[in-house]
Amino acid sequence: MRVLIVDDEKLARERLRELLNDLSGYTVVGEAANGAEAVEKAAELNPDVLLMDIRMPGMDGLEAAMHLMGMEHPPSVIFTTAYDQHALDAFEVNAVDYLLKPIRKERLANALAKARKLTMKQLKEVQESRPEPPARTHISVHLRGNIRLVPVPDIVYFTADSKYVVVRTATDEHLIEDSLVNLEKEFGERFLRVHRNALVATTSIRGIEKTPAGSWQVVLKAADKRLDVSRRHTAGVRRWARSRPV
Repeated sequence: MRVLIVDDEKLARERLRELLNDLSGYTVVGEAANGAEAVEKAAELNPDVLLMDIRMPGMDGLEAAMHLMGMEHPPSVIFTTAYDQHALDAFEVNAVDYLLKPIRKERLANALAKARKLTMKQLKEVQESRPEPPARTHISVHLRGNIRLVPVPDIVYFTADSKYVVVRTATDEHLIEDSLVNLEKEFGERFLRVHRNALVATTSIRGIEKTPAGSWQVVLKAADKRLDVSRRHTAGVRRWARSRPV
């Protein structure tokens, strides 16, 4: 079985590697120090299972696992954590595999022997059980089984396109299967609804202008591009423009 070790602490990674070396039938194919690196290495190395810490800076283990679900053949995931028992109730209720630190060899062997695939439903329920579920740090774009992570701060706007959403950065454009309603709920503090078909990053807006026809547009910092503001959202956009820091 091919194993990818994911933990932001080097000593923790070394400890897991030592334990795996004492067990037969397991090969450590790589290590990662955070969630984003874990997603990239999983796509590159094709492990059978990830031993992944939950609490890591930047992208945590739960978010990384959700991105991994988009792979054509996602690996199994066993979370490693120092959470207390109360915080682990959600994992137990949703049958999510985890190992409580400090990890013992026998417990590791048992977990690996029954490693199973996660489902997106399980992960979302665990995520939602947290006191303040964090917004994703990245959007995952799936291309023929591969994953590309787009940092949320790099996104200029989201626009609806049929059943897809266009994710626009300063240099690229991607399609994802999501809805603007879900994205607005998750990232509402970072993005402004300007149209039923558009959410714009507030940091990407240079200002708003009235057109000769009397409608409004948001002017983006990148290449003076403009996006129409719908009549329904005009009041909210103008209110935001008046309250934005100078």
